[in-house]
Amino acid sequence: MPKPGSKKTDDSKAQADFSKLTFEGALTRLDETVQALEKGGLPLADATKLYEDGMKLARICNETLASAELRITRIQTAYGEQMRFMADDDSDSDGLDSDAPDPDAPDPDEGK
Repeated sequence: MPKPGSKKTDDSKAQADFSKLTFEGALTRLDETVQALEKGGLPLADATKLYEDGMKLARICNETLASAELRITRIQTAYGEQMRFMADDDSDSDGLDSDAPDPDAPDPDEGK
């Protein structure tokens, strides 16, 4: 078992902290990480650790976005099908032939 304060304990604690982050929290931490790396002046070990954390945060953000995109696609598909069926029902129930000209529309030949 790793000693308290050892690298393995710190890594698993950081991983647990990352998994509890919201998308916005992960994005904020990723932005802070990028800024710290871009500023420079860090020892190599610290910069490497920040880079690793940044990659983990980027993965969390990407996975969260992919999950949200999939959910939105599913919602659009489900409601799109419902709307398509509703539109089909509306056009069938109004008694008008959808290919027939609209009797209320102005005559395009009028005024020639």
